Amino acid sequence: QVQLVESGGGLVQAGGSLRLSCAFSGRPFSSYVMAWFRQAPGKEREFVVGIRSAGMTYYGDSMKGRFAISRDNAKNTIYLQMNSLKPEDTAIYYCALDGRYGANLYQKNEYEFWGQGTQVTVSS
Repeated sequence: QVQLVESGGGLVQAGGSLRLSCAFSGRPFSSYVMAWFRQAPGKEREFVVGIRSAGMTYYGDSMKGRFAISRDNAKNTIYLQMNSLKPEDTAIYYCALDGRYGANLYQKNEYEFWGQGTQVTVSS
């Protein structure tokens, strides 16, 4: 059984930084896509950033420059470094994984496995 566990959320002032972690366990994947999504109250779940097992990264329109994804293959963990946070970044952040390398990683419906989410709150 595949499990994704996020951590690192919290309360931060505008302009501050946070680093989220997502550790995955369970059956090994020869190839995969992983991503961070976020969902603010009353809004659709939104793509933030994704990474393919070969290392290519993809960013949402408003994320590049402030957010960065990285991974530690030895720890089966991906990270989301968020800088210059704004109040509109407040949301629950979810980690997602799918074992199909060719999945459309921008689309939330493409992902088979999800974490439980971690709350990020940015105060003004």
